[in-house]
Amino acid sequence: MKALTWHGTHDVRVDNVDDPTIQEPRDAIIKITATAICGSDLHLYNGLMAGMKEGDIIGHEFMGEVVEAGSAVNNLKKGDRVVVPFTIACGSCFFCNKHLYSLCDESNPNAEMAASAMGHSPSALFGYSHMLGGIPGGQAEYVRVPYADVGPIKVESDLRDDQLLFLSDIYPTGYQAVDNCDMEAGDTVAIWGCGPVGQFAIRSAWMRGAGRVIAIDRVPERLKLASEKAGAEVIDFEKDDVYSKLLEMTGGRGPDCGIDCVGAEAHGQGDPEAARRSADSGEANHPNAFNEMTMSVRKGGRLSLPGVYTDKVDGVALHALMNKSLSVKSGQTHMQRYLKPLLRTVEQGLIDPSFIITHRYSLSQAPEAYANFNAKQDGCIKVVMTP
Repeated sequence: MKALTWHGTHDVRVDNVDDPTIQEPRDAIIKITATAICGSDLHLYNGLMAGMKEGDIIGHEFMGEVVEAGSAVNNLKKGDRVVVPFTIACGSCFFCNKHLYSLCDESNPNAEMAASAMGHSPSALFGYSHMLGGIPGGQAEYVRVPYADVGPIKVESDLRDDQLLFLSDIYPTGYQAVDNCDMEAGDTVAIWGCGPVGQFAIRSAWMRGAGRVIAIDRVPERLKLASEKAGAEVIDFEKDDVYSKLLEMTGGRGPDCGIDCVGAEAHGQGDPEAARRSADSGEANHPNAFNEMTMSVRKGGRLSLPGVYTDKVDGVALHALMNKSLSVKSGQTHMQRYLKPLLRTVEQGLIDPSFIITHRYSLSQAPEAYANFNAKQDGCIKVVMTP
């Protein structure tokens, strides 16, 4: 089959690789009908994620059709249309029983590698470094899905792929980002980063009863989508000092909640080349968005971190975090907790996630798609590919 493989910084290729096969009774093989490039895939593309190996199949946002199911998979059959969550969870360990699926104790075969870097192992993810399992991803024609009796959600409706695909990651991720804010009705929510997760966080905040949503970015197309299509107030951080502007907009108090939808490649004023750093460059890695959020959110406010961080960072504003009595929630998305309720919001017409798509490519054009998405050229906000 054809699959997109990683060969180093800014080097992804469509290669011919072996077809996946059933390896465990709880596996399923999915024929991919749609797949997408996630902003966190750019951390791999830009060399910021440790544990990558040449030839790794990448991609963690995908959906498709079941072509084979293992003997222990009783909920799926050949021909079923499914969306596959990017987190892989066993469904029965200590953490899965607490609905903390992205912390699954069983799904990551390289748990010791992850624990040595992070203190404990999160769940495995599709197509996202050997530290997080080394599980081949879904930017391919076919993919093996471990624990298929727990992860994929079957679609019974006739909704289009592009209306369903983002249930695999960015819609639940944006929604959990708001959930993690412990947001109260009427709150002012500030969101750093108007990429795909940020756009879904904006819409999720409105769904949850936000009084105001303020979105921060520097890319004109993203700011326009946030303001004109989602009703957010916006700040261009290249034109305004975000801290001062937020205080001005909130009567000197600051937003009630802050969401960092940027993560490892957070550009900041005076740091325009942040994305050029590689994982082993030795250059200072400052969490610009997180620090700005920490300084800006009101005393006693709540912070949420859905943005992916790939390594330790320098110069965290802990003094502000502690002295302002801020609370923080973070983590990969507990996908299996959100899939069914969010699928219902799509089926009921409360949201059409396809709004985010700006560019469509075939899988054979994936290297071009990555280069375009990384450079934010031609108004590129979200890329969907079909094998």
